Amino acid sequence: MKSLREMTTSRPLRTSRTVVRRSWMSAVRQRNAPGSARSHVSCSTPASACCSAVVSISNNVAEGFERGTTQELLTFIYISRGSAGETRSMFYLLERLPDFVNFKSEISDLKTRAESISRQLRAWADSLQNTEIRGTRYLTDKSRRTEKQRSEREEFLAELQQIRNRKS
Repeated sequence: MKSLREMTTSRPLRTSRTVVRRSWMSAVRQRNAPGSARSHVSCSTPASACCSAVVSISNNVAEGFERGTTQELLTFIYISRGSAGETRSMFYLLERLPDFVNFKSEISDLKTRAESISRQLRAWADSLQNTEIRGTRYLTDKSRRTEKQRSEREEFLAELQQIRNRKS
């Protein structure tokens, strides 16, 4: 039997714990209710959904990046965060299913990693929201030259400041 890590190959994310846990507990109670159609669903279904959500995280980042604009990248980063939340949610479900009892510590580790991914995506989104760069789609030869000159000027001024500091 494959380990849970092999089945998912990624890490989950964290959101508002109280809301997520309440929602999960309701979903778990419903899934395990006697006579519930879901109580007869194979565990491969939640594992497959978890795998899809995990893959969706990186795929959305890649798609957003390839679109060539900062705004579209931001949109896809937020979609990735949603997939990360879905992944984390699936791990909460999996750890409550009888077939995954032996994977509790592994699932806990994956949930922690998913939370980290969510925080990283949030930080990236914050930095992009505060940039003047519109994206590679809008770069021209002139804008690239201007940016290179600006960067070289900043480097020169930093070196000059270091020289001044040494003399003081």
